[in-house]
Amino acid sequence: MSVEELKERHLAATETLNNIKERLKQKRVLLLDTDVASHVRSQARTAVSFGPTDLVCCRTLQGHTGKVYSLDWTPEKNRIVSASQDGRLIVWNALTSQKTHAIKLTCAWVMTCTFSPSSQFVACGGLDSVCSIYNLSSPVDRDGNLPIARTLSGHKGYVSSCQYVPRDDAHLITSSGDQTCALWDVTTGQRMSTLGGEFSSGHTGDVLSVSINGSDTNMFISGSCDTTVRLWDTRVASRAVQTYHGHEGDVNTVKFFPDAQRFGTGSDDGTCRLFDMRTGHQLQVYNQQHGGDHVPTVTSIAFSISGRLLFVGYSNGDCYVWDTLVAKVVLNLGSLQNSHDGRVSCLGLSADGSALCTGSWDKNLKIWSFGGHRKLI
Repeated sequence: MSVEELKERHLAATETLNNIKERLKQKRVLLLDTDVASHVRSQARTAVSFGPTDLVCCRTLQGHTGKVYSLDWTPEKNRIVSASQDGRLIVWNALTSQKTHAIKLTCAWVMTCTFSPSSQFVACGGLDSVCSIYNLSSPVDRDGNLPIARTLSGHKGYVSSCQYVPRDDAHLITSSGDQTCALWDVTTGQRMSTLGGEFSSGHTGDVLSVSINGSDTNMFISGSCDTTVRLWDTRVASRAVQTYHGHEGDVNTVKFFPDAQRFGTGSDDGTCRLFDMRTGHQLQVYNQQHGGDHVPTVTSIAFSISGRLLFVGYSNGDCYVWDTLVAKVVLNLGSLQNSHDGRVSCLGLSADGSALCTGSWDKNLKIWSFGGHRKLI
């Protein structure tokens, strides 16, 4: 068979595949005869009452000299780690605003950071294509720097996201610009499995974010520049369990819903979406008009403890609080007087749900505490 014949067969197969995808998309739309908000409104439910005094900025954490790219809370709620373009990780006491550690990184282009479940270790990754682990209990070297405890190397592209497996300091999952995710044994530094890559069911673009299921830690989701979210089972690394469509831009952030049966996503298309993990159906789209013609991208999301609220950071500095049931914005932190002056690049909720932390390109982090709605959310 000649090269020309192979090309013709390839083009024909590609066209057939695209036609099948389009038919499946149309079938999926027909099945979605309603969404969460429409059903809730039909039951005469209204949005939660939530005002500027119910979520107040109580602290501004200043210390970074570059854009803040990532943050994470410890499980015991009183510490935060942040990663910045200044080439440092800073561990903060969220109650006092004091810095407990300032870790100088070997690569300044850090993109992600996370605490281990025990809070003894922090991990980070970025454009150096490795995930570096630091033991916060280790003594500093003679230059005053905390040494790297373990380096996880093997990705062929930047490390965009890392997350420890819940309740397990020994295992960690990373995502990368090489279109793969990886499960690591932190104690040995060995990669246990690669998810995606050469497999046909893997992502076809950079993987930007991961979220591990809190109920079944073998399962996790990943969001990618290919506009899809994929569900993985680390016990079956050869293929994705399911692929979720709907976004029209890069999927920058993914997060499991508190019940671990649904998950939220945020994208360059300016929308957040809620999916049912089991059926694959899109349950709701969260889309709000912003001022101006430019559509700001979604950079990060987090759910409240009950899942009633969805916190969303945007590239224009807005930070919306959505009522997930009625798909309505109940508060914009970006409109408050003490809000960030730049892109809200990351955000996260404390383990007990009592405080929200946001990080920004304005080099600062802000801690927002809840008022009388703490039990509700």
